[in-house]
Formats: sequence, C-alpha cells, structure tokens
Amino acid sequence: MSWGTELWDQFDNLEKHTQWGIDILEKYIKFVKERTEIELNYAKQLRNLSKKYQPKKNSKEEEEYKYTSCKAFLSTLNEMNDYAGQHEVISENMTSQITVELARYVQELKQERKSHFHEGRKAQQHIETCWKQLESSKRRFERDCKEADRAQQYFEKMDADINVTKADVEKARQQAQIRHQMAEDSKADYSSILQKFNHEQHEYYHTHTPNIFQKIQEMEERRIVRIGESMKTYAEVDRQVIPIIGKCLDGIVKAAESIDQKNDSQLVVEAYKSGFEPPGDIEFEDYTQPMKRTVSDNSLSNSKGEGKSELKFGGKSKGKLWPFIKKNKPPPPPPASASPSAVPNGPQSPKQQKEPLSHRFNEFMTSKPKIHCFRSLKRGGATPEDFSNLPPEQRRKKLQQKVDELNKEIQKEMDQREAITKMKDVYLKNPQMGDPASLDHKLIEVGQNIEKLRQETQKFEAWLAEVEGRLPVRGEQARRQSGLYDTQNPPSVTNCAQDRESPDGSYTEEQSQESEVKVLATDFDDEFDDEEPLPAIGTCKALYTFEGQNEGTISVAEGETLYVIEEDKGDGWTRIRRNEDEEGYVPTSYVEVCLDKNAKGAKTYI
Repeated sequence: MSWGTELWDQFDNLEKHTQWGIDILEKYIKFVKERTEIELNYAKQLRNLSKKYQPKKNSKEEEEYKYTSCKAFLSTLNEMNDYAGQHEVISENMTSQITVELARYVQELKQERKSHFHEGRKAQQHIETCWKQLESSKRRFERDCKEADRAQQYFEKMDADINVTKADVEKARQQAQIRHQMAEDSKADYSSILQKFNHEQHEYYHTHTPNIFQKIQEMEERRIVRIGESMKTYAEVDRQVIPIIGKCLDGIVKAAESIDQKNDSQLVVEAYKSGFEPPGDIEFEDYTQPMKRTVSDNSLSNSKGEGKSELKFGGKSKGKLWPFIKKNKPPPPPPASASPSAVPNGPQSPKQQKEPLSHRFNEFMTSKPKIHCFRSLKRGGATPEDFSNLPPEQRRKKLQQKVDELNKEIQKEMDQREAITKMKDVYLKNPQMGDPASLDHKLIEVGQNIEKLRQETQKFEAWLAEVEGRLPVRGEQARRQSGLYDTQNPPSVTNCAQDRESPDGSYTEEQSQESEVKVLATDFDDEFDDEEPLPAIGTCKALYTFEGQNEGTISVAEGETLYVIEEDKGDGWTRIRRNEDEEGYVPTSYVEVCLDKNAKGAKTYI
C-alpha cells in the first residue's frame, strides 16, 4: 500500500490530513502540559497541607507530639510531603521527556511537511505549464491547418476563374503553399510538444508524485509512531514513581501500626500526675456531746492565755479550708495550746533569741501558705523560678528539664572554649595568622558564662534533689495527702488573718481582728518565755523531709529520729525536739510517733 499509487489524485486531501495530524500532536502536547500543571498544583497543595498541620516550633502543639498517635500523624505529614515530591517528579519528567521533545518534533514535522508539499506543488506547476504549451501548440496547429485550407480553396477558385490574371493565380498558389508549410510546421511542433507532455505527465504520475506522497506517508507514519511512544512514556513516568509512592504509603501504614495506646496513656499520667494522693477518710464528728479538750501540762499557754483566747475568739471560729470540698468543713474546737497552726509565725523555742514583736507581727500578717488546695495551682500570677506553684511530680519534671537545658548550654560553652583554645594554640604557633592575646577576653567571657551556668545548674539540682527527697515512696495515701496540705498550708485559728473561700470560689482575707492578734501575740510571747523545757514523752521517726520555714517549726530529714515533747492536739502538728537547743513543730503526717506506754493516751500515728 502506497499513497503514491493509491492516492495519486488526492494531493489536497493529503495536505489537509497531514495538517490534522499535526493539530492532533499539538493537542496531545497541550494535554500533557496541563497534566504537568495539575501535578505541580497538586504537589504544591499537598506540601501546603502538610506544612499547615505541622506543629509550630516552641509551642504547645510541639509538646503534644510526644504521643504515639501524634507521632504517627507527624509521620503521615512527612510521608505526604514525600508523596507530593513524587508528583513533582512526574511533572518534571513529563515536561522534559514529552512536552519539550514533542514541541521540538512538531517544529521539525512542520518544516518537513512544508518542503514535501512545496515539492509537490512545484511538480504540479511544471505539468500544468507543459499542458499549457501543448494546448497552445495544438491551437496554433489547428489555426494553421484552417488557414492552409482557406488558402488552397482560394487558389483553386482563382485558378478556375478565367477572368483572373495569371499573376493573381500564381500569387494565390504561392500563398496556399506557404500556408501548407506553416501547417506542417505547426503539426511537427505540436507532435513534439505532445510527446514531451506525455513524457512529463508519465513522470509526474508515476515517478514524482509517488515519491512525494511516499515521503509524506513516511512522515505521517513517523508522527503516529512518535505520539504512540509519547503515550508509553506518559505511562512509564507514572509507573516509575509508583514504588516510591508505595513506600510512602507503607510508611503511613507503619506509622499507624506504631501507635501504642498504653504508652500514650502512660504519657498522660506523666504529663498530668501531681504527686498528690487522694484525701483520706473524714473522721466522724459527734455533735451530740460537747467537745472537751483537757489542757495538757505540756501546753505552751497557761490559764491566763486560755482565758484571753476564749474571750477574744469565742464564737468566731471558722473552719479550715478543705482542698476537695467546696464548703468549709467545721473543724474541732481549737486546741488549748498554741501551736504553729494557731499562729503560722508563732514563737520561737525558749532557747532562741526573741525578736521584736512589731517585726514578728508584720511577718505574721504578710505570710501566706504556699499551696491552699488544688485550685490554687491553676490561679494566675508569675511563675516562680523553682516552679513551686506546680504539684510535686510536675515540678520535678520541669526542674529536670531545666537542668538538662542548662547542661546542654554548659556543653555548648565548653565546646566553644575548646575551639577558642585550639585557635589560640594555632595563633601561638603561627603568629602571622592572628594575635593570641586577642582571644583571652573571649576565653574569660566563656569561662564566666560556664561558671554562671554551673551555679544555675547547682541551684536547680538542689531544688530537684529537694523535690525528689520529698516525693513519697510509701503508699499511705491519707497521711501523705493530709501531710502535704498541712505542711504547705498549716491550719490556722480564725482569730488571725486567714484565707477562706468565698461563695464564688475566690479567696479573700479576713483582717478585721488585727488588734486581737496583737494582744494574742504579746501574751503568747510572755507565756512562752516563761515556759520551762518540756520532758520527752516518746520518740518519732521522720517519714519525709520537712523544711521548717515558718517560726515555731523545725526542719527534719527523712529517716531522722527525734524526741516527742507534745503530741498532736487535733490540729495536725506535733512538737518535737532534736536536742536541748532545737525544738519546734512538724506536721504529724510527716513523722511516725511512738509514745511511751506509760504516757497518757499513747498511740502510734502512721
């Protein structure tokens, strides 16, 4: 099958068909180009989507990504970013391997097509010219033949006419001969041109046109093959990224399988565990019988002080704020003996130097408990440097994190110092490279920074050791809970300025009894100074470390054994002595008390 023989007379249709083929190729190029733009836009949108849901640095979201489910989501975002990269690869490969190549091929194809059809039109013009020559010689031959016939007829007429002279007849005869000769010449010319035309026509239809059409056919077939190869490349470009896309999807599946709900639950515990224990059982309070409290001989107050206390505060006693109950729970009647629960900044032991009353009173009025209840942990205000506003477990984690950060900064400074030292050695060996003395200032500055960071680290490590020492290791929930609150918020009698809970949950201070506090403090100091050292009624062992920061309290270390000189009167405090010069109050829940058997009301607190 050849277009030269089958389509020898379809030159115009072949011209239209080849132009249509080029249009199809350009349409396919446009299709691939739009596909590459879609891939680029899709990849861009995927990257923007992945970036949109990435956790912001140094934000709360970044802390949330410690959970396995959030880590899996983060892995999914990263895999989607790689997934978007593969679509960019598709776009780039389609552009370079299809769009650019086909665009260049189309230009070459147009040039080739133009040359082929230009050659065909040239052959057509040549055969048309030969045809015109043939027609012209044919018309001339026909005209000459007719002129020769007319000249012959005129001669015969003149020769037959007797009236015509011999000269006229001879002239007519000569004219007829001339016309016959011209006809013969035209005939010969026409025959020659006709033979030439037939030869040219044969060449045109059997040689030139088939060759031109064959080239056009080959050109069109190459175009068809090329578009088919481009379609294969189109598919291969997609197929090449399928394994990588599969790996991205496998990564998402692997991330999903790595989710550990138990681990996430444990992380929640570590994130929000306060270190507190649930409160213990509330003791039954029998109001059917009047509460009586026997004044102990070991009390710090005398009958005169008791009378003053009862006179001043009778009927005004308010309940201690319980951390888990909205309304105030009515406490037992205040003990007859004064203790740190009655006055947080109470009197010192008899052996301690007595401070001016005004100084002691001001300190008493401005002192605040560290932690009132769980609600106070969420209240606003500046965060203390030692994170003392946080629960023990959270405070420990924050301090540990701070220590780790400081250690990293120290290591960074040490690396910088090492680098400067090496540079100084180089300068010493090669003075032309720099002045070694110019680095001394930097070394001193780095050394000072390291020293500051070490001091800061030691401070936080001390706080961390304190917290870790205070964290309970035993399981007695009731004692640890009550001990925590009794230590940080010692119960206070209602005759002094105290914190209480208003109906809306806020905290106010009752300061309407300042004059009464002054009287109590004065009488209390007088009575305490006259008091003789009390005898030991038992021993106790410190279960936890307690730092006595308020007046009247004493610091104890975990595991330390001390003497009990006054047992708990119901206010949550026990009076102990380390030696003759050191005595004070500690929370009853922080010690394990063992009274002598012969002591009245002896019992053991666990």
